[in-house]
Amino acid sequence: MEKLGVDCQFFGVRGKGVLGYLKQLPELRRVILAFRPDIVHAHYGLSGVLANLQRKVPVVTTYHGSDINIPEVLRLSRFAIRHSRFNIFVSQHNVDTACPNKNYALIPCGIDLEDYPIVDKVDARKEMGLSMDGKYILFAGAFDNPVKNAPLAKAAVALLPEVELLELKGYTRHQVSLLMQAADAFLMTSFREGSPQVIKEALACGCPIVSVDVGDVRERTEGVCGTFVSSKRDSIDLARLLGIAINYGERTDGRKRIITDGLENRVTAEKLIGIYKQAQKNDSHSR
Repeated sequence: MEKLGVDCQFFGVRGKGVLGYLKQLPELRRVILAFRPDIVHAHYGLSGVLANLQRKVPVVTTYHGSDINIPEVLRLSRFAIRHSRFNIFVSQHNVDTACPNKNYALIPCGIDLEDYPIVDKVDARKEMGLSMDGKYILFAGAFDNPVKNAPLAKAAVALLPEVELLELKGYTRHQVSLLMQAADAFLMTSFREGSPQVIKEALACGCPIVSVDVGDVRERTEGVCGTFVSSKRDSIDLARLLGIAINYGERTDGRKRIITDGLENRVTAEKLIGIYKQAQKNDSHSR
């Protein structure tokens, strides 16, 4: 957004739970009074609730997944959906679940391809200290995050001979890019997702992908050779697909897919600017 000339001020919510968010309202009002924004863009349903408790500046809210997929959070998100000037959902599944009746768009979050330059697999393994002869599966998150369902991933990899499952935790963005280009395949087994960024990142790096059917993974990977989506949450089926992915043996055409689907940050930012302008216009008409 800033590269396109938009002046942005960030307001991070430090509290947890509904009360934690609500306690931030006085500080949010102070920031709005000082910065005098044209738009407040809230990310996550509870942030949308907080942002809409002030009515001086129109609010655009983006819903990222758990704020729609978890029923008790969805009930709160519906307040934001009703009161926001415009709503953005990152996957069609979330649109279908939330059932907004007006002023919304489906816009998955983009990625910056400059953060994921193409690196030779050998060079990536050298830099990350991985064996040239090893077989590596990169897991889509931390093992201790229950939503990511690491037990299923570990069970699937355990069925494959001499394959190591790498935990995606504690790395810089540069190191994540290297791991995605060093690994033989990328594995997602999450219980819930919206439009997972790591899938787009793996596509940008050309890493073969195996995933359960969650979020918009099927839509993002459809037609990309070397990517596989299982309709089962079954270790045997995932192991079968991982075997195929490992033997794929080359970079996928996922980077091209990111570009053709308009999933670069610049394209996303241009769409958002158009929404901001429309929200401002609607705000002036409503006064």
